[in-house]
Amino acid sequence: MESEKDAEPNATLAGFDVIDGIKSELERSCPATVSCADVLALAARDAVAMLGGPSWGVLLGRKDSLTASIDMAKEDLPNPKDSLAELIRMFEKNGLDERDLTALSGAHTVGVAHDCKNYDDRIYSRVGQGGDSIDPSFAAQRRQECEQKHGNATAPFDERTPAKFDNAYYIDLLARRGLLTSDQELYTQGCETGDLVKTYAMNGNVFFADFTRAMVKMGNIRPKHWWTPAEVRYSRLETIYWCT
Repeated sequence: MESEKDAEPNATLAGFDVIDGIKSELERSCPATVSCADVLALAARDAVAMLGGPSWGVLLGRKDSLTASIDMAKEDLPNPKDSLAELIRMFEKNGLDERDLTALSGAHTVGVAHDCKNYDDRIYSRVGQGGDSIDPSFAAQRRQECEQKHGNATAPFDERTPAKFDNAYYIDLLARRGLLTSDQELYTQGCETGDLVKTYAMNGNVFFADFTRAMVKMGNIRPKHWWTPAEVRYSRLETIYWCT
């Protein structure tokens, strides 16, 4: 089955083997109880904490889908070249506001982009030659890497501390050194997102607080045909019962 994991926006995602390994261990201990969706939500929380970031409570009770849609993944995931208006529209469609958008984008304080096509619009366009939205030296550095690797270069989203969960991503945006268009678009003067970028760059604790709140909010988005609150509560109790 072609699933959301096979969608182009997810093509370079790694770590599914880790989720599969955790799921296998759980199946041996308490079969048919904990979903892969819950494992993924918990693993995301723990990975952030292990890299120096905050932690938060994860509501359990998600069900795994038998028809994870590749088409919905294509339509509902942000594009690295999206404008701020498009990002706001996409997040609003899922009940997330501009504060959620800005805070959740901070997840790019960790990780890399695997293909130059994801940011070639920034480094090769007229803007990439030294416009207001990009540092010319940053653009030149990325162009050199892409040309040396024939378009297959990897580049960190946060060039300061790419393996640490902190607020350096926002400091990069203030310096016009955001890697993706969808990153740098957040720092738009006169917009709420731009003000939040400055706040998070100056105060990592505020970023952590907003990130955890937004992660809980996003984790509670219900897809179609989701369980009722009563079923979620029952599932949580059932999980506690069978796994203890």
